[in-house]
Amino acid sequence: MFAERPLSPALSRVREEHAPGTLVVDCESDFETLPPEALDDLAVITEEITPVSHSDEWVPEDAPAIPRRYVGSDLVVVTPGAGSVAWTTQTVPPICFVKARVEGVPEAFVDFLIAESLVEIGFDFPEQFIGFFGEEYPRLALATGLGPNATYQIATALFAGWRGLFTREVFAEWENEEPALYEAWVDAGERLEGRVGELPSLVARNELDFAEATELACSAIKHDLDLPAPFGALDTEAYREHGPAFALRWAEKTFDALE
Repeated sequence: MFAERPLSPALSRVREEHAPGTLVVDCESDFETLPPEALDDLAVITEEITPVSHSDEWVPEDAPAIPRRYVGSDLVVVTPGAGSVAWTTQTVPPICFVKARVEGVPEAFVDFLIAESLVEIGFDFPEQFIGFFGEEYPRLALATGLGPNATYQIATALFAGWRGLFTREVFAEWENEEPALYEAWVDAGERLEGRVGELPSLVARNELDFAEATELACSAIKHDLDLPAPFGALDTEAYREHGPAFALRWAEKTFDALE
């Protein structure tokens, strides 16, 4: 199911700087979560597999099945919402997966997504939002009051936004060091900019629900775009420093105001 992907010189440099030894593999099929039958193939290309395990008290009983599996003993690799390129550090070495859905996507953007994954591995972020929110996740679910699926979407978005506060500094440095990757980062941001600016009106017209709006806003953080209220509060040094505690307080204040 996996084949090692040849890397451009730029990607090879990014890997060497941020995530030495990481495997970058093309996947012969698309997936949201790596199917169990692929785990044998995973064992062939890795030296060690150590599933993440967290307290099951961190996940509300009505949460979707994937986060409940993730905190248990199952090996859950990649989760819904991870996008076309995803990564895991549950293996030695870490792996960056390039899913089959990238077919037809401009190569420059695929290279940026791979570079982004390598940078995230280098920051040693938690692999999923459960490791970010930890025991506070049930409080986030109570704060949103939107039900398990929308809360899952918001948690995933908030975690992505927090990561973006770190990674965008690296991307900005590529202007002179890795200009092709820098241009792909800028171009992706420009494509988001218009919709981000219209977020309040899109929500008001019911063209986006609040979970979708949060997802879009948090995606824009890594591109250093201006965010409208109430999302602008997430684009701050306070969020970068305080992470889940700040995200929880933001959710509580935001949803109180929406009532």
